[in-house]
Amino acid sequence: MPTRGIGPKGQIMIPKRVRDALALRPGVEVVIEVRGGEIVISKPKIDGSYTEYYVSTHSPKLRERIDLKKIMAEEAAERHGLH
Repeated sequence: MPTRGIGPKGQIMIPKRVRDALALRPGVEVVIEVRGGEIVISKPKIDGSYTEYYVSTHSPKLRERIDLKKIMAEEAAERHGLH
């Protein structure tokens, strides 16, 4: 495994082959842990819907939980004229 230097802002570039293997793209969140003398970077374990996870972690301006099923049902009813 190639070594990487730490930049002036504390950033480390993850090699492309590692990013590709884990499907890490710009904006994807990762978990960073210290285990013994190692730094471990992993994808978060997501229970349930990825969409709900994304909304809960990327929408800090939201003050209340969104009911996605309700929104989708309302949209379907509107599109199909089932008011």
